[in-house]
Amino acid sequence: MCPLTRGATPTIVPPREPIPIINSTDKPVVTLVVQIVLWYLDSGCSKHMTGDRSQLVNFVQKYLGTVKFGNDHVAKIMGYGDYQIGNVTVSRFYYVEGLGHNLFSVGRFYDSDLEVAFRQHTCFIRNLDGVDLLTGSRGNNLYTLSLQDMMASSPICLLSKASKTKSWLWHRRLSHLNFG
Repeated sequence: MCPLTRGATPTIVPPREPIPIINSTDKPVVTLVVQIVLWYLDSGCSKHMTGDRSQLVNFVQKYLGTVKFGNDHVAKIMGYGDYQIGNVTVSRFYYVEGLGHNLFSVGRFYDSDLEVAFRQHTCFIRNLDGVDLLTGSRGNNLYTLSLQDMMASSPICLLSKASKTKSWLWHRRLSHLNFG
């Protein structure tokens, strides 16, 4: 007995015939594929690492030893390269064969005179002037950075910083009386 129809005998439905898609023009059909690249912010990671060789530019193929992960898994470091984020290049990313994730090293950010700040649902990578360069979000107790969001932003917006005096000046000019 079928629980949905309460019928005693099942009804056999014939398969549908596929509908052919006819291109009425001679122009080729273009399919756009968008790749979302997520980077995990890892405080236990000693170097920036990726398992996707195609993300690196200026790649140098060279066996650099192995890396051991928290689950005791060991993988080969098969080279290094630079990672291009918009018009910013971050150097010395390790290519780790078989690594299924992209890892940003918190320690490497500190070594580059950048500050990493963690909040309940967000993380920030800032320069020493307090300007936010990257922003990530927390999900499943992991902080991730979606670099597509950052690349869609204007570099001017990423590197701008409003001072209190300039903010007051513009709010007075625009008659925002309740600001502050």
